[in-house]
Amino acid sequence: MEYVRKMLEFIEKSPCCYQVVENMAAELEAAGYTLLKENQKWELLAGGKYYVDRNGSSLIAFTLPHREMQGFHIVASHSDSPCFKIKENAEMTVEDRYVKLNVEKYGGMILSTWLDRPLSAAGRVIVADRQSPGRFMAPVVKNVVVEKDLFIIPNVAIHMNREINKGIEYNVQTDMLPLCGGAENRGAFRRLIAQVAGVEEEDILGSDLFLYNREKGRIFGAAGEFICAPRLDDLECVYLSLQGMLHALPEKYGNVLAVFDNEEVGSSTRQGAASTFLKDTLQRICSALHINEDGYCRLLADSFMISADNAHAVHPNHPEKADPTNRPYLNGGIVIKYHGSQKYTTDGVSAAAMKDICRQADVPWQTYANRSDIAGGSTLGNLSAVQVPVSTVDIGLPQLAMHSSYETAGTLDVEYMRKAMECFYKG
Repeated sequence: MEYVRKMLEFIEKSPCCYQVVENMAAELEAAGYTLLKENQKWELLAGGKYYVDRNGSSLIAFTLPHREMQGFHIVASHSDSPCFKIKENAEMTVEDRYVKLNVEKYGGMILSTWLDRPLSAAGRVIVADRQSPGRFMAPVVKNVVVEKDLFIIPNVAIHMNREINKGIEYNVQTDMLPLCGGAENRGAFRRLIAQVAGVEEEDILGSDLFLYNREKGRIFGAAGEFICAPRLDDLECVYLSLQGMLHALPEKYGNVLAVFDNEEVGSSTRQGAASTFLKDTLQRICSALHINEDGYCRLLADSFMISADNAHAVHPNHPEKADPTNRPYLNGGIVIKYHGSQKYTTDGVSAAAMKDICRQADVPWQTYANRSDIAGGSTLGNLSAVQVPVSTVDIGLPQLAMHSSYETAGTLDVEYMRKAMECFYKG
């Protein structure tokens, strides 16, 4: 249970993508990794450990072998989760009595799961650096987390909607705006954000702020066999692949951990899986090690990627939603995901490689495919392959209520994933 509890602590400290990267960086620094900057020259050493971030919301860490490198072992996951993004000029007054915030959807959310829960705000603000010389003030980015119960999105009482249990279509602009305070507290939200950031309110030039669920992660079940927490998709895979990398030393391959932002909205940003971030990083590794373009191509040909993004488990109340023959269960092991139209990149070769990793790590695996009459989601592997064409398998841990504000998974699967990632990174 040690890694389960530590993972839940990591998730609690990581309410949105910026804190995910910040907390990963802290663990990497503690393990001796050196921060690189994209706008500076890279000086790399054999056996060195490094990391680089883009936008403060995506991160790539890598460890180099002491001997000549044969290829790359890559694990990719994502830092973002479906939630509400707080709009600019967010405060709205209702009948001179209430203040609520104007928000919009980020990603494919189960809206009803955000109702009647304690919520707060997290993200980043961009502030003016008054100490900067020159005509224009240089912007400084500050991550912020409001660590208090700040909002709630209240349901309409059943007495005012007797048909509510027959189903309701929620309108984000009218039904899902969080109550912030009484009208006497106009402007309090922006003042609070400035206070948390430790800056003057007028110095805030911009922000990227999100709502987050304040419910803590919990271990539950008759024998403590289940976990529930916000953001299990995909912080389970982020945390456990990080732990696998930290506990493995490469022999022939360069170990790479890539955590991308914006997977939930299509990945087509400069910090998403479809961007050049991974390609740029791998090419710069080769350049710093004096490996030419031909050598880079040869390394890619002998590389392998695990795209790690959680998978749907068979639902206890709706088992009919699962494919007839590919039916993953909580605590049944790592899920290898297949899709005939390549929404998942798994093929026979990459699946065989993943099964061999699981065998060596002595952990079970399961298989997932969508029902042929139900459209599924997409993930990182096929998008990143456009920039970095390596053999890739799509996997995840089985979970229930994906894209809920509070998701469910299995405790045994946590250790299965950690062991498999460590085995893969050991080569």
